[in-house]
Amino acid sequence: MSDLPGHIASCLNTGKLALLALLVAGGIVLQILACALYDNWWPMLSVIMYFLLPLPLLCSGGSDDYSLLSESDGSWANVTKFLTGASAIGSIAIPAILKHGGLIGWGAMTMELGSFFVLVFAIMCFMCMTNDDN
Repeated sequence: MSDLPGHIASCLNTGKLALLALLVAGGIVLQILACALYDNWWPMLSVIMYFLLPLPLLCSGGSDDYSLLSESDGSWANVTKFLTGASAIGSIAIPAILKHGGLIGWGAMTMELGSFFVLVFAIMCFMCMTNDDN
């Protein structure tokens, strides 16, 4: 991208941000639809995990070269990766537990998991975009 003119590179970066915004909005819409279409608001319980997911990274990711995908050997980096992984697994487990308990149906669980995977895809795209900028 370094050989492209400035206005074209700026347009491509704006397009990437617009794609990320659409992905996040799509994930939120799927989350709300999982509740509204089936007239059951239990799937909103997994939103708690969406707020807990980035907290370990925000608390311990203060260095510029730290990434969740890096192979650092520090104990705090390992704790951060473990807590982030536990939150991610919790985001998948909550809809499965709700379905197993009979509180939600298959459609709500499918939409809930679809919302999770769309949001994770958006986060991974964001991480790739910020690594490309460096």
